[in-house]
Amino acid sequence: MTQVIWIIAAVLVTFTAGYVGYSRYLTRFVELDEDAKTPAHKYEDGQEYVPSKKPVLLGHHYSSIAGGAPIVGPITAGAIWGWVPALLWIAIGNPLMGAVHDFVSLSGSLRHEGKSIGYMIGEYVGESGKNMLLWFAFLTIVLVVAVFALVVAIVFNAYPQVVTASLLYIGLALVFGVYLYQFNGPFIPGTIVFVAGVFVSVWVGLQYPLALFAGDYPAGTIVLFGGAGNWVPGAGALGGNTAAWIPFVMVYAAIASALPVWVLLQPRDYLSSFLLYTGVGGATVAIIVGTFLGTSSQSLVIDSSIGAFEGFWGVEEAGLAPLFPLLFITIACGTISGFHSLVSSGTTAKQLDKETDARLIGYGGMLGEGLLAAVALSTLAVAGFADPEGGIGAALPNFAEGGGIILTSLGVSESVGAVFMALVLCSFLLTSTDTAVRLGRYMMEEIVGTPAGRTDTGLSADPASFFRGRYTNPIIQVVPAYLLVVSGQWVVLWQLFGGANQLLAALALLTATVWLANWDDSKQLVSTGVPMAIMVVITILGLSILVFYENLYLNLLQGGAGSLEAMLSSAVQMVIGLVLIVLALALVRLGYRNISNVRRGPETPAAEPGDD
Repeated sequence: MTQVIWIIAAVLVTFTAGYVGYSRYLTRFVELDEDAKTPAHKYEDGQEYVPSKKPVLLGHHYSSIAGGAPIVGPITAGAIWGWVPALLWIAIGNPLMGAVHDFVSLSGSLRHEGKSIGYMIGEYVGESGKNMLLWFAFLTIVLVVAVFALVVAIVFNAYPQVVTASLLYIGLALVFGVYLYQFNGPFIPGTIVFVAGVFVSVWVGLQYPLALFAGDYPAGTIVLFGGAGNWVPGAGALGGNTAAWIPFVMVYAAIASALPVWVLLQPRDYLSSFLLYTGVGGATVAIIVGTFLGTSSQSLVIDSSIGAFEGFWGVEEAGLAPLFPLLFITIACGTISGFHSLVSSGTTAKQLDKETDARLIGYGGMLGEGLLAAVALSTLAVAGFADPEGGIGAALPNFAEGGGIILTSLGVSESVGAVFMALVLCSFLLTSTDTAVRLGRYMMEEIVGTPAGRTDTGLSADPASFFRGRYTNPIIQVVPAYLLVVSGQWVVLWQLFGGANQLLAALALLTATVWLANWDDSKQLVSTGVPMAIMVVITILGLSILVFYENLYLNLLQGGAGSLEAMLSSAVQMVIGLVLIVLALALVRLGYRNISNVRRGPETPAAEPGDD
């Protein structure tokens, strides 16, 4: 039988080659300058523009980009089409496409005063292109908030120990922020003390699990409210406890997004990064140790229920699911993710201390997410997966269960290891959720117009202030996101999220290609242009399948939807999918026209980097 270590070995080889070779070339290619003044220093305001130490910012960036998708996607794809296709897309696509995407998004934002990819595209194709991309990104953000809040709630319900631990480490982060930025406490001693506190919170969570409503929980779980919570909106589809956690998570994300970055975002992401590094790195080491020393509770081989290749159409239980293009959309963030371009050109670009830090944080951070995807695929391989069409609900327990088995190689009990891996997943998701809400505000600030370095509370009489305000903008994100989740159509929500997210990645690569072409007409456009073209084809085909085959043909024309509610849901999905496709094609047309004009000899001089 094939050993799981081959999954880890494959990504370590390709990722090392990518970082040592390709990322160094890209750093020279975009001419990053260690001595140049970054937007964080130019517009330092103590609120959004805050120069950050490299390890602190790496922790924030990695925590923000690594949500549930690089875990759910590889597990689901591996179960449907086999572990070999999933591994190949992660091992090859990540260093050549995903890491390039993140790096150029961050580098391009640095050259445009920390502005988003929407602002960048607007510089070269006009205001209409900027607004189309920003609205596309804002719609994607709403889907991200909905999906991530749902997944956090599912984890909280499955592992109530994680609730207590999560609350404690958020409290620790608030104290750590005050310690660092208000009392100027020494960095290394503070790191040691507060990181230790994070791991203590894991132990406390194991002792005192917490739930909102009654359910099948470990002995000693503290239940705050009586009954099963059947009255909570969405309880019929999700269960009372899960449905009740969703608004809690969204309110937390809204509040956290409004706070200055030094209060919670930076210190929490930095502290939680140690938890995440331990989970991903620990699982990687455990696979190596368990393979060579045989210390795991069971052999670390690929379970017989997971095929190497299940055919182009996948396993029968998942229905007709063509490997191309659906595998590439299903894995999503493990290889390439449009959401990362919003993080890179949103919060990260506003905190970068030196331009050259972009290599480790942008390119290296994405490789770290690819390693997470490989670990997730390894948990599937070890634990097996009996329900390939179960989506999120089946994938998350698999990650914790398989992770618990893997960690026994290091002497950790399987039950403790499973809870720890669930907390690792939840840490990724919480940081990504409130970062997404903050990014949504940035999108709206650029749509309605806000000067660089200035923020708005949203509490004035100006209508534009309400839409861009840090206290009011979260409302227009979390309310529609909540309505999407409690509708019970979470499977559909995941499909829409995957399609929108991957199409946004194509548009971010288009933006980078346009920027490079306008910077210097001798710049090669292969590094960004080829991945962009591939992603445009993949995502438009994938969304077309969702719109025309699954919804129009199967659900509406063939009567698969059944109820009126399901038919209305299918109609809404079709509208959203078509809007995304039309916006993307319009932007590709504008971008292609701009690049063609530049390469033929533009009427106006090409812009230098930073000329905005």
